[in-house]
Amino acid sequence: MKITLRQIEIFLQVVELQNLTRVADGLSLSQSAVSMSIKELESIIGKQLFDRMNKKLILNEIGRSFHSAVLPIYKKLDDIESEFKNSEDKGNVRVGASTTIIDYLIPTIVCDYMGRYPNVKIELKEGNTKDILTLIKEGKIDMGFIEGSVEDSEIIKEAIGEDELVVVSSSEEFKDKEYKLKELADYKWVLREKGSGTREVFLNYIKPSISKLNIFLELGHTESIKSLVLSKKPITCLSILAVNNEIEQGSMFRVNIKDFHCTRTLYAVYHKDKYKSELFNKLYEFSKDKIKEAMELKGCVSCS
Repeated sequence: MKITLRQIEIFLQVVELQNLTRVADGLSLSQSAVSMSIKELESIIGKQLFDRMNKKLILNEIGRSFHSAVLPIYKKLDDIESEFKNSEDKGNVRVGASTTIIDYLIPTIVCDYMGRYPNVKIELKEGNTKDILTLIKEGKIDMGFIEGSVEDSEIIKEAIGEDELVVVSSSEEFKDKEYKLKELADYKWVLREKGSGTREVFLNYIKPSISKLNIFLELGHTESIKSLVLSKKPITCLSILAVNNEIEQGSMFRVNIKDFHCTRTLYAVYHKDKYKSELFNKLYEFSKDKIKEAMELKGCVSCS
């Protein structure tokens, strides 16, 4: 007897859900059929993949090794199946983007693409940089666009633009005065949450000048930070894409900091084992070009 694709599918579902009832319901099987499939798989391999503890199946060291070996194979087969179901201009693509990109760049790009190719459906997922990389590694999105740095052997990255981070406030106090960076350390700062690319780049940039920043609030969304800055007048650091309109309208002021020039690279990312279909390649290249164009225009992308 040889291992079947169905046994691998059941095994992966058990690992992910850790609940036989949920696996059985999701695959329209009985719980006994799921248990039998796992036992047959272990019999074929000749080794136990799970420890049975308190009526739970927990991957042991052999199971973890087996999981690492079969997951890329299963994902590639899933990609190949999608390729033959989809054509270059027809199919479903899952795209993830970190907060600044999804707020100010990606929606208009998706609008443009689906306007040109109405048989292509694009599912968008939002998260910070760390979230998007996790979704890629779990095979839950096909490609991602992020603002933070990435050093991961499983991830292919490609630089697609340079973004400028600016310090802003709505307080008149900052309108016509130049500061040294360390002079601002004790003001009330509101920043993005941990895992955010914006936060990571900014804090790394100021580290040589400021040992401790007075962060009185952390928020998970750029628009929430902007709303707070406009009403309560703290200081923040955000992408120029996020605050360019407010600066031009005069509702926010760019804090003039001596020798402050903080930039970060935007990246297009996907998994190294990702099967790149014609549909994938076409949307990937289109999105990269549009983001590059938008960065040159400070985010002025139009939906055609």
